[in-house]
Amino acid sequence: MSFVDEIIRSFDTSLIVNCWKYIFPVLVVCYLIIFLYDKHLYGSKKTKVAPVVESKQKIDGIEYVGEIDLYEFDPIPVLEEKEHIPFKGATVTLDADPRKAAARFYEIVNDRRSVRSFSTRPIDSTVVEKCIHAAGCSPSGAHTEPWTFCLVSDQNIKEQIREIIEAEEFVNYQQRMSKQWTTDLKPLRTNHVKQYLSDAPCLVLIFKQTYGFKADGSKKQHYYNEISTSIAVGILLCALQAAGLSSLVTTPLNCGPALRSLLGRPTNEKLLVLLPIGYAAEDCTVPDLKRKPIDRILVKY
Repeated sequence: MSFVDEIIRSFDTSLIVNCWKYIFPVLVVCYLIIFLYDKHLYGSKKTKVAPVVESKQKIDGIEYVGEIDLYEFDPIPVLEEKEHIPFKGATVTLDADPRKAAARFYEIVNDRRSVRSFSTRPIDSTVVEKCIHAAGCSPSGAHTEPWTFCLVSDQNIKEQIREIIEAEEFVNYQQRMSKQWTTDLKPLRTNHVKQYLSDAPCLVLIFKQTYGFKADGSKKQHYYNEISTSIAVGILLCALQAAGLSSLVTTPLNCGPALRSLLGRPTNEKLLVLLPIGYAAEDCTVPDLKRKPIDRILVKY
């Protein structure tokens, strides 16, 4: 007889039988407890379980406090009901002839160049304000208008902005930006020094509002806030060019929080772009760049 057979013969099977008499009732009781608790928590119908949001969770990007049954959550439109009025389409144009109007607008925007050398010649702030007013006509998701334009003409604040940006840009060029990135920028002759930030008569910092607030102080969602604000920036660039002002689109890397703090902007606003605005300096030069022809950017179907 083998060693294994000897162990099996000597094993008292009655021990298993006696234990099972106690284990089986315990398992049955545990199963009943789980079943009854599950039925109490979710109800007898499990085909539609109402998900519960714990406190300080987000729904569609908005933070709510307390538990919310999503099936019982009845959202209220942020935009109040508006009467629809007749609209006949564009009536204010550059020319009565659509072809001439389109050609004229192309001439205006094609004349635009990014300027990094500004004259200290003062500009009429009301002109810039009207251009920003035009940018505020931009379309936005659910008409939430998720943008804030900060117009800075105070020299002291401009100097502080420059100090913040140059400190971060030095680190960007030395460490954060890849070798390929800095190599691609060499033809543009850019570096961490941003003289234009203090030379330009004014700066416009455009913040996107990641969310807004209702009349009762609760949060409201801003749909497509970055795309909407970017469209507004495009309109602003065109308006400035049409008014004879030069600009430069900058995206200060890693400077957003410090600039937001400097200007005292709320936490729901995130810096998107910064535009120095003014007239080009007399000795200003720009790279002799060529733009893609229409057949390189247009596909007809």
